[in-house]
Amino acid sequence: MRRILIPCLFACSVAVTAFAAPRLAPPPIERVIEQGHLPYASVSYIVEDANTGAVVIERNPGIARGPGSVMKMLTTFAALDTLGPQFKWHTRALVDGPIVHGVLHGNLYLQGGGDPYLTIERWWRFAAELRATGLRTIDGDVVIDDHEFSLPNENPAAFDGHPNRPYNVIPDALMVNFQSIDYRVAPDPGAHRVAVSALPRPVNFGIEDDIRLVGGRCAGYGDRIGYRVVSPQRDRVVFSGTMSMHCGPELFTRAVMQAPEYAYGTFVQLWRELGGRIAGGYAHRAAPPRARAVLDFESLPLAEIVRLTNKFSNNTMARTILLTLGERRYGAPATLGKGITVIEDWAREHRIPLDGTVIVNGSGLSRRTRIDAETLAALLRVAYHSNFAPEYLASLPIAGVDGTLQRHMQETPPGAVRLKTGHIDDVSAVAGYVRTRSERTFVLVSLVNDPRVATGAAERLHQALVDWILARG
Repeated sequence: MRRILIPCLFACSVAVTAFAAPRLAPPPIERVIEQGHLPYASVSYIVEDANTGAVVIERNPGIARGPGSVMKMLTTFAALDTLGPQFKWHTRALVDGPIVHGVLHGNLYLQGGGDPYLTIERWWRFAAELRATGLRTIDGDVVIDDHEFSLPNENPAAFDGHPNRPYNVIPDALMVNFQSIDYRVAPDPGAHRVAVSALPRPVNFGIEDDIRLVGGRCAGYGDRIGYRVVSPQRDRVVFSGTMSMHCGPELFTRAVMQAPEYAYGTFVQLWRELGGRIAGGYAHRAAPPRARAVLDFESLPLAEIVRLTNKFSNNTMARTILLTLGERRYGAPATLGKGITVIEDWAREHRIPLDGTVIVNGSGLSRRTRIDAETLAALLRVAYHSNFAPEYLASLPIAGVDGTLQRHMQETPPGAVRLKTGHIDDVSAVAGYVRTRSERTFVLVSLVNDPRVATGAAERLHQALVDWILARG
């Protein structure tokens, strides 16, 4: 019996030590955890004074867990601190022949520089500025040059089986409009049909509308309208099913095509709308050294890119930022490995421990991504005392006001709670800052990895932690 008891006591003491919380959690926090049936080992949180770094309460702060999109906080602040808030990307138009009386006798190269936010509106501006140079007709091909990025072959369906969802779009050096189309499906009783419109509408993209208009009450479109991608290149879709004439318009967004083909198709669409003409076709290759630039189009500044990335938790933008970090430090082509190395080096310089941290792609959209609460708290302390703290704090969703927290924590004082959120299956996380009435600012990190996340138990814990901090006055 003694030989059995001693190993058991040793094992139990190790388990307790691994999950020990040196500062006891307040009873309200413990009650929320118990009521949510969250196992002790599945929860990590830490609350610190942002000015002094003093830990107020913590639980399992050193256990590396899946953070979901909270991982974007590391990527975006490392970029702000490394590149500066005014850093910009460049998208260029180059030609390999003479332009005579508005006619290009040669090819037009559209060269991507990794702009993370080249929306269709900004892509129209690019085309309009090119048109304003006097160029009207392109006798040769439109060539897409996206060779500044070098990524391994990746299946956009690999994460969750939804390759057409915009959050799964893989970065590209010439990523236009997140490779997505906004669809509008609406009954047109006068024409006895259901109309499907798309914005934008790339010239090389096909839509087949087989939706039937029917009578009867509107029961919603979700179970009655089908959407299928019917080509390996994802450049042709079919709508099917039925829609009541009494239904209102339905709107949704899907990612389509491949990035180079999408950039080409939307450029040709816009160029024609602007009165331009293209005699040639499509090509995909790097611009030759002899090609000369006729337009250099700047992105939004990094501070604005970081705000858009964090407020709305954009995976493709975060992944592009990571690639850019590597390219700026080590040269083209940008790779994941280069970007991860830059972040690891930066963290060491700022004494942010990355033991157990697994970055993967910089966005958190990965089952392998790991980080612990202690590391995130250290990052938040460094950011809080940085010269770029105003830009960084302004990028975080404000509870009850905007971004991913617009509909959450609405009872908190306006502007008092700024938290980045992270959610994937079995993962719920928040990290950021809470400011009390007495103008004390606290760092808060809360990570939960457990199937009970689906019941809302983790959300209630995050809320309880925020409430407890605010109650400190």
